Order: sequence, then C-alpha cells, then structure tokens
Amino acid sequence: MPTKSPLPRQPVRGSATGRPIMALLDLLGRRWGLRVLWELQEGPLTFRALQAACDGVSPTVLQQRLKELRAARLVVHDGGRGYVLTEAARRLQPNLMALHDWAEDWAKDGGSEEQE
Repeated sequence: MPTKSPLPRQPVRGSATGRPIMALLDLLGRRWGLRVLWELQEGPLTFRALQAACDGVSPTVLQQRLKELRAARLVVHDGGRGYVLTEAARRLQPNLMALHDWAEDWAKDGGSEEQE
C-alpha cells in the first residue's frame, strides 16, 4: 500500500492537524529522506549517482523518497543534470547544518548529561 507524502496542513505521523514542523519532521524522518537532501546539497545527481552516494539504498526506497520529496517541492528532476534541490530546500540547508553542528558538539560531550 503506497504511503502518502507528508505535507503541511494534512494529518501526518504525530500530528492530526498537520502542523508544518510535524510534516517536515515526518518527511525527514523517513528512511533515507534526510540523506537524499544531504547528498544533493553539493549539486545535481543522477538517480544512479544519488543511489551510490546514499551507500547503495535500494532503488525502490530511493524512488519512493524522491517521489515524496518532489511532492513536498524540495527536490526536482532537472532533465539531464538529474535531481536538484529547490529553492525551498536550499533555504532549509542552513538549518540542517546548524543541527549537524549541534550533533557534533553533542557527540564530543558524550551525548548525555553527567549523572549526579
């Protein structure tokens, strides 16, 4: 059974109202969703190049994620160049980098608070 692409203002996992943040977290939390966006930040990739960049994700899963990301208007297919991020996805990138930086700091700290 095909799954519906998570979009703002439509019910998604964790939110019956489809709050935009919940729709985004549902979309990015799906297997390989965030990784696809991450790999496309350097520029366009063909399907096969994207599959290789994503450590050999299965073609079926990659096709489903691309379908969802296209429905969410975060990725488009640009003919011969392959898949590229939209302007909306490029505006998301600094926020993802901030999360990346935070996660790196968190990892350096051991990922948990000191227990007293």
